[in-house]
Amino acid sequence: MVFITLNEIIGIIAVTVIVGYILSGYIQRPKSAFESLYKKPSFIDWDDLKFSMIISAPAIILHELGHKFVGMAFGLPSIFKAFWGGLGLGVVLKMIGSPFIVLAPAYVQFAQGATPLQHVIIAFAGPGINLILWLGSAAYIKFSKNKHSRNTMIALMLTKKINMILFIFNMIPFPPLDGYHIFSNLYQLIL
Repeated sequence: MVFITLNEIIGIIAVTVIVGYILSGYIQRPKSAFESLYKKPSFIDWDDLKFSMIISAPAIILHELGHKFVGMAFGLPSIFKAFWGGLGLGVVLKMIGSPFIVLAPAYVQFAQGATPLQHVIIAFAGPGINLILWLGSAAYIKFSKNKHSRNTMIALMLTKKINMILFIFNMIPFPPLDGYHIFSNLYQLIL
């Protein structure tokens, strides 16, 4: 069984870059006073793009890979898919300067035949990754004895925040979000 295909790798790279671009206005690297005052604005700030990709990609890509690998663990063929319509909407909203961004960058398609309990576990795998990243970064910030640079602490705070938002948002029991799949399948289990 192939764990990840070339199309999935291309999709992961595309999602990483496009989501990094979309969120680069919201997730910005810390700038020096000199840079803030004297750097000329450009269409794309490559440093902000890289920083945004480093913060946002693990939250989104690991979320989707959580679904994929748990589905595969149950013996269900699971495929990572970039959602080009959702990515396009995010790019358009960024380009028109929308104060909010709606993102549906990717999803995992898996074969039918999963039991309701398997559906619950597969659906929770993505938000579960975000929960781990959220609480892990929060614990590291709180309990780390090491002195870290200002940039590292900002990156950790942003990682904590984006994963908290993704966890809470994805747990809303409304289709097509993961929370809907979790709660609707739990309902089937109870009946």
